[in-house]
Amino acid sequence: MDWFIAGFLVQDGLTAAAVYALIAFSMVLIFSVTRVIFIGIGEFLSFAALSMAALQSGNVPATVLLLIGLGFITFMALLWQAFIGKNTRIREQLLIDAIKLIVVPVVFYFVLSFYAPMRGNVLIDITLILLLMLPFGGMIYRIFYQPIAEASVLILLIFSVAIHFSLLGLGLLMFGPEGVRTLLITDVNINLLGIPVTGQAIFIVILTLVLIAALWLFFTRSLTGKALQATAVNSRGAHLVGIGSHEAGRLAFTLGIVLAALCGVMISPIATIAYDTGFLIALKGFVAAIIGGLYSFPVSALGAILVGIVEVFSAFWASTYKEIIVFTLIIPVLLWQSLNGKHHH
Repeated sequence: MDWFIAGFLVQDGLTAAAVYALIAFSMVLIFSVTRVIFIGIGEFLSFAALSMAALQSGNVPATVLLLIGLGFITFMALLWQAFIGKNTRIREQLLIDAIKLIVVPVVFYFVLSFYAPMRGNVLIDITLILLLMLPFGGMIYRIFYQPIAEASVLILLIFSVAIHFSLLGLGLLMFGPEGVRTLLITDVNINLLGIPVTGQAIFIVILTLVLIAALWLFFTRSLTGKALQATAVNSRGAHLVGIGSHEAGRLAFTLGIVLAALCGVMISPIATIAYDTGFLIALKGFVAAIIGGLYSFPVSALGAILVGIVEVFSAFWASTYKEIIVFTLIIPVLLWQSLNGKHHH
């Protein structure tokens, strides 16, 4: 170990930490608003990366077919609520919902069919993939979690495990077992204190810092962000003052899945992503979220830096035990939190 190697490891650690921080934020946001520990978040990281690889190779991503299918199922659920459940409010919105859930995904399929053979710009690819992933959060919450929103955390966790395995199977079916890499967003390299630093790593860290700032502004300055915070602090109280808990849940899932998708498109040029890669990344993000007590964004960010740095240095010193060392970080944190006696609901 010398200065040169340590510099490389710190660079890798901070790049990984940026990704883990965004995944941790997704999990904290979803859990604080809906009480759901959504371990399936990693699959959307994989889906975004694999969809982008498919698009860049001139094919329409199979994810758009999943979107059309989920949109149809969501609309059928709404029809059931409107006519069998006699919900007049949903009945009045059916035409708008039909356009959003069925027409828009089908139109998007044709847009991608037209665009994919053109092999366009990388930034346009990223924009299209993020737009593709955008509706998934609301649909998944509406189909799976909205009907059981009042259930215990354990029941919600069991549902999350079931959804995780379902998404894993769908990922294998849609994309196959092979890992992929996407095109570099930037191939610029700079020299920092004698250590070469890749432009992609700088891009990931800067984008993460910008997103953290944007999230802070969203939660502190916007009415929607404050409504989400109110739901996270006291969902019943928020409901009494007119903040819809289901709307908050759908928004939390949407933001969480878009953040995970962004992680996928950011790291796919520098890491090989297969259908099941996202799960391990999500688990490390979960470790960072646990360090933050599943409620604190700043502490989760510090936890992500710790996880990223510990991971790369343990990979250098004891690569066989890399994952074990990272996941062992949870034990002292949980012990400290239990002895500290602070329980956040």
